[in-house]
Amino acid sequence: MTNANFYRLFEPWVQLKPSGVVFELDNGEMLTREWLHALSGRYAKALLQSGCSAGDRIAVQLEKSAHAFALYLACLRAGLCYLPINTAYRAAELGYLLEDAQPAIFFRGLSAEALAAEIVPATTKAFTFGPQGEGTFVPLVEAVDPAFSTIEVSGTVPAALLYTSGTTGRPKGALISHGALSYSARTLSELWGFSSSDVLLHTLPIFHSHGLFISFNVALASGARLLLQSKFDAADVVKALPRSTVFMGVPTFYHRLLTSPLLDSDLCRRVRLFVSGSAHLSADVHRKFEARTGHRILERYGSTEAMILCSNPLEGERRPNSVGLPIPGVDLRIAGDGDEILPTGNIGMIQARGPGLFSGYWNMPDQTRNEFAADGFFRTGDLGFMDSQGYVSITGRAKDLIISGGYNVYPAEIEAVIDEMPSVQESAVVGAPHADFGECVIAFVIPSDKGLPPAASEVVQRVKDRLANYKVPKQVIVVDELPRNTMGKVMKNELRTSLADRSGAVVKAAQ
Repeated sequence: MTNANFYRLFEPWVQLKPSGVVFELDNGEMLTREWLHALSGRYAKALLQSGCSAGDRIAVQLEKSAHAFALYLACLRAGLCYLPINTAYRAAELGYLLEDAQPAIFFRGLSAEALAAEIVPATTKAFTFGPQGEGTFVPLVEAVDPAFSTIEVSGTVPAALLYTSGTTGRPKGALISHGALSYSARTLSELWGFSSSDVLLHTLPIFHSHGLFISFNVALASGARLLLQSKFDAADVVKALPRSTVFMGVPTFYHRLLTSPLLDSDLCRRVRLFVSGSAHLSADVHRKFEARTGHRILERYGSTEAMILCSNPLEGERRPNSVGLPIPGVDLRIAGDGDEILPTGNIGMIQARGPGLFSGYWNMPDQTRNEFAADGFFRTGDLGFMDSQGYVSITGRAKDLIISGGYNVYPAEIEAVIDEMPSVQESAVVGAPHADFGECVIAFVIPSDKGLPPAASEVVQRVKDRLANYKVPKQVIVVDELPRNTMGKVMKNELRTSLADRSGAVVKAAQ
């Protein structure tokens, strides 16, 4: 059997140039490929000697550090299943994930809050782990010989267990195989022109596929250097951009960068590529960023279950409000309620099939079957359309679809119109119960200038001038901010929940 362990993509770079830098830290320290290879090997051996067996889940709730990356790779090298957990999760959220996944080991930061004994399953060993690898895991690491041969696995073996963000209902655990990780890293490296001369400015969290499986894995497989920042800070990013060639972020990052007076084309002269994902990038931010820097942001589209499905081209037209073309190896279609393929330009469910898809939901065979069509296409839950040139545009989540008076209303279409208003920084559209229409449109808006918010009548007229009347908001609510998850996605379920509480503060728009 050919060893399909994802780590095998990095080993040739270690052999080629062990002294090559893989991490450049905030303090200027350089960590080499040889350092990462040796440390991940020691961690892998310590994990196995602690009693872990092939396929065991290793739960990790740690802040980003070079040592945390080494621990991730150690799990893969040892044939174990890596389970990253959002660092913001508290006891109740942790309890659900740990009970569901039943990990063999649970790693937590040194300063993490104490947990009640019943939160951690009796069969789970708990270790502390600091940014330098310090903590209760150290004695096991020091006791092992550093030599370690990466465990041989097939491409179908689970490498990671990623839980969905849980914006509605309980999170589901998606199993991601070594083959899926390798396919995505290889394909995106080629598609986005990565090489060993690249320097990726990494500011994303690593408990999410964007920061770990897209940013880190692509750089690792390409022999590139990562310029590590513990978190996104616009001022720190501005300082680091002159030393970077690639930056990946969520739309919120780009909006915040635009507030810096230092952001211009000269600052970005070494950068060859800016990539955005995990949430919708507004056309306004896309245009403003290009005007300031000369760079057209490359927007792409994926999900926890599918990693990357579409990308705007490296060479070619990068369209605002489009996530681009299906990537090589992905079959993508727009389907109706019966999984039938819809004509070009029609809005329907985005369905996909390809080697980067998840293997199934952990311990949920019925749920897994329900998410796939009979011919193997995964129903993403996202609505969108494909134009005659193959470019895909997202119109929203199926669960966010508004049906008003029997007509389908797609929030993204209305948001795009409202976001074009100079007085609006960002908008979010949701549906609310309505006695006559079943549902009606409600628009939440963040003003560009909080001292001069847009009048509700202005917003209504803007939409009336451009869209059918059934798409016009019945209410406009001005807010200082929108609720978001850790990757910047607006949590529309929270907006819907807040409507009842806001009844006295809503600015009602005359229709």
